[in-house]
Parts: sequence; structure tokens; C-alpha cells
Amino acid sequence: MTEGIAVAQLGDVPDGEAVKIAASVTGTVDDIALFNDGGDYFALDDTCSHEKASLSEGWLEDGVVECPLHAGKFCVRDGSVLSMPATVPVACHRVVIDGDVIRVVPDPDRLVP
Repeated sequence: MTEGIAVAQLGDVPDGEAVKIAASVTGTVDDIALFNDGGDYFALDDTCSHEKASLSEGWLEDGVVECPLHAGKFCVRDGSVLSMPATVPVACHRVVIDGDVIRVVPDPDRLVP
């Protein structure tokens, strides 16, 4: 059995960009932002923990996403907070590359009950 949920193909997410994967696809309580940082893919909950802004619409550089609303920064590897005004990390989800398919394995704690 293949692990995770197929959410994109390699090449669908340009380097330095992100796409939003709907919660209805992943079964999670929040949409998921899928980031391509230099060919490495990472997935975080899409909603900034400071305010309701989409991290997939933020700016990605060197493993850091900056929220487009108030410029809080998060590490895309683990969702940790890197700058104010954010103080609470965002959930991180595992990414699996299966040939040309990008799969997300949602954090079990973030699944809709």
C-alpha cells in the first residue's frame, strides 16, 4: 500500500513557491501548504498561528516562510516559529516522493475526528 495522499506531481510547484491543498482532500482540520524549497518539499498547516492568513500565499526563502499578513516567520521543515508576531508553531506534515508523485502524510493529531 502506498503511503500518504497524492497531492501533486513533481514540477507542479515551482521552486520557491507553495500550493494550498484543501482540507477536504487531506482529511485534516486545516488546509495544508505544500512548499518547494530548492527541490525539497515540505508541508505545514496553511493557516498562520498568529492571524488567519494563508502561509501558501507567503514568501519562501531558505527554508523559511513569511506570513503575508504580519510577516511572522516559520521554519518549513518543522513549523517552528522564527519571528514575531507569531508565537505558536504550526503543524508539520510528512512529505513522501513516490516516483513523480508528491504525497502528504498528515500529522495524525491534525486529522478530522
